Amino acid sequence: MSGDDAGHASPVPAGGTPALVTGRRWFFPSALLHELDPDAARAGRRPRRTARDWIVDFSCFLLAVLVGATAMEALADNPHVPPGLAAVDQVIGALACAAVWLRRRWPLGLAVAMTPLSLVSDTSGGAGLIALFTLAVHRPFRYVAWVGGVNVALVPLYYWVRPDADLPYPVSVAFVVVLTVAIVGWGMFVRAKRQLMVSLRDRARRAETEARLRAEQAQRLAREAIAREMHDVLAHRLTLLSVHAGALEFRPDAPPAETARAAGVIRESAHEALQDLREIIGVLRAGEADDTGRPQPTLEALEALVAESREAGTKVALDQRVEDSAAVPASVGRTAYRIAQEGLTNARKHAPGTEVTVTVTGAPGTGLTVRVHNPPPVGEVPHVPGSGQGLIGLTERATLAGGRLEHAHTPGGGFEVRAWLPWR
Repeated sequence: MSGDDAGHASPVPAGGTPALVTGRRWFFPSALLHELDPDAARAGRRPRRTARDWIVDFSCFLLAVLVGATAMEALADNPHVPPGLAAVDQVIGALACAAVWLRRRWPLGLAVAMTPLSLVSDTSGGAGLIALFTLAVHRPFRYVAWVGGVNVALVPLYYWVRPDADLPYPVSVAFVVVLTVAIVGWGMFVRAKRQLMVSLRDRARRAETEARLRAEQAQRLAREAIAREMHDVLAHRLTLLSVHAGALEFRPDAPPAETARAAGVIRESAHEALQDLREIIGVLRAGEADDTGRPQPTLEALEALVAESREAGTKVALDQRVEDSAAVPASVGRTAYRIAQEGLTNARKHAPGTEVTVTVTGAPGTGLTVRVHNPPPVGEVPHVPGSGQGLIGLTERATLAGGRLEHAHTPGGGFEVRAWLPWR
């Protein structure tokens, strides 16, 4: 019966049975393979005996026969048992030994049936112990407790009705009780090892699922970060291109110097947009945003951004009152720069020709406040597809930085973006 121990198996992949099982299935119990194979459980098919199961079942059958034969010899020498009763006992024992082959299919039913048979038949005692062991291996403890408790309770009655010819009554009862408890404990130990293997399979499957979900979440966050970066960077450049291309379209009679200047701005903006796009693609290839490409802009680059917008023809008034702007943390300064950049981009798209006011104030301990305001546009402005996506990204960016961002129309019809960022 020691063969019912499951042994050791390799780690279980998320999609099926352990790798070791695929090459040495004969070495494992069919019930364990059935538990480790999710396809078999879903299909509802019954486990098929492996070579190991046949060896173990045949060994259990031989053990039951050996115990029955020993009991048969004791019956022949027992003067308290008449020959007719001994013959009936032998027939019952033979049937009980044959029923051992059904122990895997009906462990509970066989154990329950063996309980009264073991009470009236000496030769079925070995089969009864094997059935009790099988019940402890294949069924929960509540079934084992009831059936095993009934078996233990019947032992004193059995030896009271049919005393052993060689051993005293207390010794016989104690020996069988200890043997029954030991066999039940052994079966429960085997069941615990099998449940441990199944739990390790489930734990490995959950770990792989969680790892896959974490990887998917990391990919999603990386895509969102890259999308925000592309929107913040490329939208600014492309609006400059749109403004100057529109000027060339509507002013074909502009002086050559002005046309050349506009063409130069278009070329420079296209070059900058291409460089920014290369940097973002480089981030995708390298995996680290801070190790490739040019340094990320911070608050100190805000004046250059305003100058670039002025060269593109946008009227910008910058009011920067920040104590020691060089001491602003890089992440906070970068977020403030992107907020101002998006505000200028939105003003060029939705209120062209108006004067935009960019105000940046703050100090350590009080935080950094960024405000971008533009008056209402002059005349009708065509609708721009995809409006509002940049503000959603800015709100998320400010929240991730530990701050907040608000945007709304002002009473005069203009638009204002206001953000506060922590500066500890």
